Amino acid sequence: MSFTSEVKTEIAQNGELKPCCMRAECAALIKMCSTLNFTSSGMHLTISTESAPTAKRILKLMKELYNVTSELSVLKKMNLKKNNIYVLRIRSRTSEILKDLEIMDGGGLRAHPSAKMVSKECCAKAFLAGAFLAGGSVNSPNKANYHLEIATNDEGLAKFIQKQMEKFYLPAKVIQRRNQSVVYLKASDKISDFLACVGAHQSVFEFEDSRIQRDFMNNLTRLDNCELANEMKSLAAGKSQCDDIEWIENYAGLESLPEKLRNVALLRKEHPEASLVELCDYYEEGFNEVISKSGMKHRLSKIKEIAANYKHA
Repeated sequence: MSFTSEVKTEIAQNGELKPCCMRAECAALIKMCSTLNFTSSGMHLTISTESAPTAKRILKLMKELYNVTSELSVLKKMNLKKNNIYVLRIRSRTSEILKDLEIMDGGGLRAHPSAKMVSKECCAKAFLAGAFLAGGSVNSPNKANYHLEIATNDEGLAKFIQKQMEKFYLPAKVIQRRNQSVVYLKASDKISDFLACVGAHQSVFEFEDSRIQRDFMNNLTRLDNCELANEMKSLAAGKSQCDDIEWIENYAGLESLPEKLRNVALLRKEHPEASLVELCDYYEEGFNEVISKSGMKHRLSKIKEIAANYKHA
């Protein structure tokens, strides 16, 4: 099961909704998943979704809110994935349902329910839950990039969804993708906030756990890379310093160096891969004299200057 399916299953199992919130969630589901059909027997709704939890949720809401029985059919898509399509048909009280959900008024079908429908915080959350059930998807937290979106065929509805998300400080953006308007979030912490907002609390724990582990491993990798870079830098510096010492040794001999520089040169020859800190420790052990990292760096710089003079002599 994909992470999106897990989230939708959790949302669809949420039974702690007040009647006003059930209406708000149902309004999003019907608006995004249904088409209105006119036949000789009257007007009826056809609701289609590829998500089994979403289909079950619509059946449950229709029964509890309007006591209507839906006809359910399961079709198989004729593509490579051959996903199921769940088709619900509601043949009774269609006009009454659409008006109660504020999807239809005297002027016809509306792009979205009225602001009154989602004026309460709990109802706005329920509307977003329904919108995600109808057209939402979210990347697995195990993937490298974080992305949550809700896709709809109506630009006005997409902007309405964006507005509801902004109520909860979720800075969603809207883009056009082919024939759809897509409301999306990219920031991992905001995706986590959205999942909590729509009642997918178990999914939040899974998302955050994976995110923390990923961030921890990324930090470890960065530290490893930093240590490796420092080690490579130390090796390169050590080789260059050994080359300088070899120039001095061949040109005038190490005996020509002042005692403190000569001691450092001998140590570097003995420990060509040591870091500056390690050289300081070796120096203290070998000559019973404490030397700082900057002091060691200064003496190695003096050796480099002397070697440069010999090279250009």
